Amino acid sequence: MSAPVLAQTASGGQPQQLDTVQVTGSRIPRAQVEGPAPITVVTAEQIQSAGFTSVPDVLRSLSQNGGSTQGQQNTTGAQSTPGAQAVDLRGLGPNHTLVLVNGRRIADFPLPLNGRSNFTDVGNIPLGMIDRVEVLTGSASAVYGSDAMAGVINFILKKSTDGTTIDYRYGDTSRGGGESHKLTLTTGFERGSFSGIVGVELLNKRPLWGTERGVQDSTLDSPAAERRLPRLTAQLMNWDDDENIAPSDNCAAMSGLNEGTTVLAENDYGPYCGSERAIAYRTIENERKGANAYGSFEYRFSDNLSWFADVQLGHQKVRLLTGTNGNDVASDHMGWEFHDPASTNNYRNKVFYNAGTDRLELWSRQFTPEEVGGLKNRMNTTTQKTMAITTGLKGYFADAWNWEAAYNHSEYKAEVQMPRIKAEAANRLFLGERLGYDDDGYAIYNPDPDRLFTPLTTAEFASIAAMSTFRPKAKNDNLSFTVDNSALFTMPAGDVGFAGAVEYGKQSYRINPDPLALTEDAYYGPRYGDGSGDRDHWSAAGELRVPLLSTLDASLAGRYDRYSYGNKDPGKFTYSAGLEWRPIDTLLIRSSYGTGFRAPDMHYLFAGNDYYRTRFATDYYQCRTAEPGVTDGYCYDDGSYDGSTFDVYSGNMELDVETSKSFSAGFVWSPVANFDLAVDYYKIRIENQVQTQDREKLRIDEANCRLGVTDSGASVDINSPTCVDALARVIRDTDGNITSVHFSPINIANEETSGIDVTAHYRLQTASAGNFSFSGNYNWTHRHTRQQFPGDPSEDMLDVSFSATTLPRTKGNLGVSWDKGAWGASIFGNYLGRVANYDNDAWTDSTWRFNAGGRYDINDHLRVSVSINNLFDKMPPKDATWSNYPYYDTSWFDSIGRSYFVQLTWKLGGSAL
Repeated sequence: MSAPVLAQTASGGQPQQLDTVQVTGSRIPRAQVEGPAPITVVTAEQIQSAGFTSVPDVLRSLSQNGGSTQGQQNTTGAQSTPGAQAVDLRGLGPNHTLVLVNGRRIADFPLPLNGRSNFTDVGNIPLGMIDRVEVLTGSASAVYGSDAMAGVINFILKKSTDGTTIDYRYGDTSRGGGESHKLTLTTGFERGSFSGIVGVELLNKRPLWGTERGVQDSTLDSPAAERRLPRLTAQLMNWDDDENIAPSDNCAAMSGLNEGTTVLAENDYGPYCGSERAIAYRTIENERKGANAYGSFEYRFSDNLSWFADVQLGHQKVRLLTGTNGNDVASDHMGWEFHDPASTNNYRNKVFYNAGTDRLELWSRQFTPEEVGGLKNRMNTTTQKTMAITTGLKGYFADAWNWEAAYNHSEYKAEVQMPRIKAEAANRLFLGERLGYDDDGYAIYNPDPDRLFTPLTTAEFASIAAMSTFRPKAKNDNLSFTVDNSALFTMPAGDVGFAGAVEYGKQSYRINPDPLALTEDAYYGPRYGDGSGDRDHWSAAGELRVPLLSTLDASLAGRYDRYSYGNKDPGKFTYSAGLEWRPIDTLLIRSSYGTGFRAPDMHYLFAGNDYYRTRFATDYYQCRTAEPGVTDGYCYDDGSYDGSTFDVYSGNMELDVETSKSFSAGFVWSPVANFDLAVDYYKIRIENQVQTQDREKLRIDEANCRLGVTDSGASVDINSPTCVDALARVIRDTDGNITSVHFSPINIANEETSGIDVTAHYRLQTASAGNFSFSGNYNWTHRHTRQQFPGDPSEDMLDVSFSATTLPRTKGNLGVSWDKGAWGASIFGNYLGRVANYDNDAWTDSTWRFNAGGRYDINDHLRVSVSINNLFDKMPPKDATWSNYPYYDTSWFDSIGRSYFVQLTWKLGGSAL
């Protein structure tokens, strides 16, 4: 069994004659895997040995993947990009990692992440078709162009096979839920000059529900007493007295809802009907069913000319269910709360006048599994259709020049069905017809309060329910011509290698939303914006590898890229340089430096207006003016200075390109044939980085600027760039109340990260006990800072007080495998360093998670394998401050617990397994 190694380095001191291959980070074929910048290689055998069951699992294990990506439980991510999964090298954001398949760009997920930036979905790349994954961290713009600032992940799919291989894998969890089946078939052929490989992967994975895990199956799991109250099912508030009114039957009519857990409860505002269990009606892991097909073909016209084609087709259906936290129904697809978009008062849109009770009232309602006809009827369903085709001619001329002319087309189409509540229909169902408006502008109704507390029939719910369907799509088209020559000319120390490329491409996306989702009054809950655009791109690039001495090689690369969209034509020249010095055969000392650039995300540029009604927007200026000396945290928690705002997000066609500088230096040491150690220092700095402004921070900045001081006492210059921007974006009415915050993507000054990567391998071969392999990878981040505007202080993103995200300083893994004849076994451990807790005032302890596996070869063509993930059934670490559901950081942890997989591999024909 192959070792579960997540890096491969130079293999020892004995010289070997190796075939030349093209390694990610260069277009020049070379004999050595190692180059001036570190490359991490993960093979198919290592993926299986480590127990990984999906591409996101593989990428999460990388020590260089230090970003806080949204897990499947993240409500915001699940609603904006349902079913998609991202990777974030160096914590610089998913959109700064370039993802390739067979060295080619693929289309982005067609919906923007959090409604903002574009990114590549790695969740639908077929694991069973992967031959290896190559990961280069640091800038590679000089070779690949835009996007490659944090690094490049290149999925190399299988190009050849002998015989036919059938893999069937069954998976389940020890705590229940999440059962899965996967079937993979690959076969190859060769008919004279025509050869190829084809493969199909089928997946059927059932969802895992929050109700199936004891750490998050009810509100009682919250560490905060105020969050242990039953989750709201129905609430009627007397707005004048700011208190709830109990139903006449004390919730008896609703007692059978939420699986019989609905009771009369009481919060700070008084009695309401609620359920401890309802909080967990959501998925921990998505349901996923689908098929992927892949083919790689070649026809050789002659020894120096051939046609090639790579084809990928995918069809996935992903279903998930999200919910809201606490008793807030403001953004829930299974909830309703009266609102009247025609009103202009901060609260008038949520409150109506009940003529029957002579009160201003606020009605809130959550719908239960019994009313909606089962939770599956309210699941968000995304049908993903992907296609990628690369075809062209390749060959060589003049005995030394290799060339390739290729056309690449990739597209990602989706049909996204989002469950919604029809606002007007729900208002009428609960309140009857509107009777007009009173003198203060409140809508007038005459409903019976008992109506709110009466269970709905499934037919009644169906009359107010809807599926809002989006049909987004994204496309990439690219024409390229490349040449390379490993011996362009000869110098005293050896041959000079060269590669050149010219490319032309077109990129486009269309969100194609449900038109009703763009209106304010069609659906209850969150709104979604539109966006569409396209742009052209061309580039020219060249590389040289120069042997300066017999022990010293230099690499040089340069590239010019130009984009065209709207009335903009941004262009940039980037370059990189590297040195490789081998003072002795067993030691490589290396260093690289590169510049990078990134054109703004399509949706950053082309997003239309998107509107956000924020029910509880804190006015920090009013709070700190009324109560001098209080902190921003006090104002946020107090709630007395909250108001409803109607915020506006829009794209920014004036965005500049991002630029970066990347440096690495280190060594690879192999004192003996079976041991190697690599240590590399890296530093990446991004300038003009595009980020969406944070509305909370804008309101805080506006208060600081008006008051001339922060809540901690630091002085603030009202003429600073931050103040000028914040004061223009936070809009107040004539009474001084915030009515709106206008926010958009902007170029911030910079973000910078640096640290050290360490990788080690040791291989031990014995005559009697078998073969052993040991591996270790470790990343230590020295610093990670960002600065919003020039002149602003730098923020430490690794500090416990940094509230925007939780990044670990350290991350690593360890692997051990054993192989003897027909038997093999392995254990693989993932380490995550401490991360900040929810309150950003203390650390959540570091954690280990272990996978174990074993295999037995029944014969040389039939194998049975077993793997156990999360061997010790570890749950997320406790965080006494994480009071919101699911009571832990879903960016890094989940409550899946121990899972196991049994796989049968049968090879028909060809060589042994």
